[in-house]
Amino acid sequence: MTIKLLTIGKTDNKALISLINEYQNRLKHYIKFNLEIIPDIKNVKHLSEQEQKQKEGGLILKKVINTDVVILLDENGKQFDSVSFSQYLQKYMNSGIKQLVFVIGGPYGFSQEIYNRANGKLALSKMTFSHQMVRLFFIEQLYRGFTILKNEPYHHR
Repeated sequence: MTIKLLTIGKTDNKALISLINEYQNRLKHYIKFNLEIIPDIKNVKHLSEQEQKQKEGGLILKKVINTDVVILLDENGKQFDSVSFSQYLQKYMNSGIKQLVFVIGGPYGFSQEIYNRANGKLALSKMTFSHQMVRLFFIEQLYRGFTILKNEPYHHR
């Protein structure tokens, strides 16, 4: 199985980029992982929130295929502790799917088309984080989940 994280817009913060890269490198020991960044939409000043979500949604849909399982990182999604999240990952690995795609939307969230395509929603917290921070938090939680599954000491219960 491959895990892909789709995000809208690049991260400019060098410290965040360094940490994201570190956890991506750590993940290589457990699973095939791809971070795919969809470029920001140009001229958003002239777009309503809904129009921006629609355009971003179209770009996201171009990056997924019919057989992908798509999970949105959404504030109204299901919340897990780290051990439960590792079990959630294991369930998908055991299911035989080829690709599990997690999606971080743009600043206004997701279009209805994306919600319709999604197979589920996951919330990292009830708190709101910047989209750049969510990337780091999510990739770290993926790494933590795999260390839990392998009974490695990274996660102290």
